[in-house]
Amino acid sequence: MKINFSLSNMEPILALISGILILIMPQLLNLIVAIYLIVIGALGLTSYRR
Repeated sequence: MKINFSLSNMEPILALISGILILIMPQLLNLIVAIYLIVIGALGLTSYRR
């Protein structure tokens, strides 16, 4: 069984992990949102450069 890792496969996993962490530790909300936006923005910029 071969599993392909791509951005479309990772976004739901990241969303679940982020949601669980926010429920457990609400003060992490700003940090998680900032990291998520930076990663998505960086990946979006690199896709335009190809």
